[in-house]
Amino acid sequence: MMKGIAASPGIAIGKAFVLPHWEWEPADVPIDVADLAYELERLSEGVKTARRELENIRREMAEVLGEAESTIFDAHLAILEDPVFLNEIQELICRGAKKAEAAVKEAVDKFVAMFDLLDDEYMKERALDVKDVGTRLLRSLLGVRDEALPPKDRPYILVGRELTPSQLAHLDTGRLLGIVTQLGGVHSHVAIVARALNIPYVFGLESDQLESVETGDWIVVDGDEGVVVVRPDADVIERYRQRKMSKEDHFRKLMSVARLPSVTRDGHAVRIEANISSFRELDDALRFGASGVGLLRSEFLYMNRSYFPDEEEQTRVYRLIAEKLAGRPLVIRTLDIGGDKQLDYFPLPKEENPSLGYRAIRIMLDRTDLFKTQLRAILRANAYGDIRILYPMVATVDDVRRANRLLDECRLELEREGEEFDPDVRVGVMIELPAAAVIADLLAKEVDFFSIGTNDLVQYVLAVDRMNEQIAHLYDPYHPAVLRLLKLTADGAKKAGIPVSVCGEMAGDPLALPIWYAIGIEGLSMSVRSLLPVKHRLRESRREGAELLFEKLCAAVSSEQVRSLLLEWAWSQQVGEGGAYGAAR
Repeated sequence: MMKGIAASPGIAIGKAFVLPHWEWEPADVPIDVADLAYELERLSEGVKTARRELENIRREMAEVLGEAESTIFDAHLAILEDPVFLNEIQELICRGAKKAEAAVKEAVDKFVAMFDLLDDEYMKERALDVKDVGTRLLRSLLGVRDEALPPKDRPYILVGRELTPSQLAHLDTGRLLGIVTQLGGVHSHVAIVARALNIPYVFGLESDQLESVETGDWIVVDGDEGVVVVRPDADVIERYRQRKMSKEDHFRKLMSVARLPSVTRDGHAVRIEANISSFRELDDALRFGASGVGLLRSEFLYMNRSYFPDEEEQTRVYRLIAEKLAGRPLVIRTLDIGGDKQLDYFPLPKEENPSLGYRAIRIMLDRTDLFKTQLRAILRANAYGDIRILYPMVATVDDVRRANRLLDECRLELEREGEEFDPDVRVGVMIELPAAAVIADLLAKEVDFFSIGTNDLVQYVLAVDRMNEQIAHLYDPYHPAVLRLLKLTADGAKKAGIPVSVCGEMAGDPLALPIWYAIGIEGLSMSVRSLLPVKHRLRESRREGAELLFEKLCAAVSSEQVRSLLLEWAWSQQVGEGGAYGAAR
């Protein structure tokens, strides 16, 4: 048994195909000055060839994954055409008197080393993209064909030192059961695609462990636990097969509610919507019965590239999502960068406490050019669906008014330019700061809806960084103070007559359902994987008695007491028609 890192969940059982590892080391032989122009021309032709290949792969992947997901290869095209990258190679050719392929290898190694020095794991994993582009360019210059591909007549589990997006694009993903690599990352493009295609993926194994695997070996990949078993005996295979079947049976049971309304046993309806960070997630969200997208994290359009997406690209992607939703609501959170979300092409000043610093709406109200580009794109895409705008990290009424003034400017500009757009877009505020919750009644007069972001709200209320291992245990959404702020927010919305929903992780916890019933939450937006479990529990529960329970929750002195009361309520739903709380009206 080998222990690695889980990057994509699920269990795969099958025969291994070991992907050969190709690496080229240049001979350190300087070229004659007379050959410099020839080498520069070779580089130019190599870049053109690599660009054509990447554009073809992008088109092919768009058919498999969808247009938005195929933008992974826009990042690769951006690297290939990056003037800093190309200038480095040209300098090495001219000043270092190197052949084009030797210059490419040296430049790639330099940039990979730079990424490896970064603290941010997401940015470190971009080194894989640089290596992928560099390898493609090297192959183009050297005339080397791609590695041997797996057999097309049977399913397989791919095993290799690393797997790049370009290599993945050449595989028959319909036969790809699982992936095992030495190098990789949870945020890597391969991991993103694996999760999108529901392919179990484990990385982080030692090289000597992988060297023991041969093509044709039986192998088990446990993408839930990050475990790989090579040449398992019959008992191990049977145990994993039973576990896989059990998971599939449970999934089928949950899928039975996908097309049913999200209504409690006593007739109380709550919208169940999805939080998504990519176009691909939308397929599963709709398959699992989401009634819309309650949170589109628009950052996915800005990541994995070296420049900001323009208005046309944003309009196209938002339109694609809106059209696929076919009239269901799409809530787009405006760009929320800063803190732990950084763009390498838009460096922000280093801060002692970035979570409390320059981020989200604070940046966008300063960089009105970026903000208006996104707002214009949303207004244009709104002509093809029901799109709403959500402002993140709002702390004051002035934040909302300034943002809405910019939105009005965009409406006037688009009308003056004769662009097709729908001006009637609803605007909401993300309640994720304690300040916003406390003045919810004032903010509610400025917007059309609220969406409570419990992740940051809990963090700020309790002054706990949940990424800090020493104090992460103090992060608790069931703290009585959090519950009181949730009620304050809901009351502010109710007073102004606007709807309020929840879009943080707490929305995806079935234990919290009676809280939402009690305070009048109309919609819950959650990760795609939480849609079915929450809907299943909701349909088995009753709203009756929730207000009485909530009074007890707010009077509790600890999170433990709150959880105990919620568990008691959940048990009462299973053993009786509303149990003790239903009978105590």
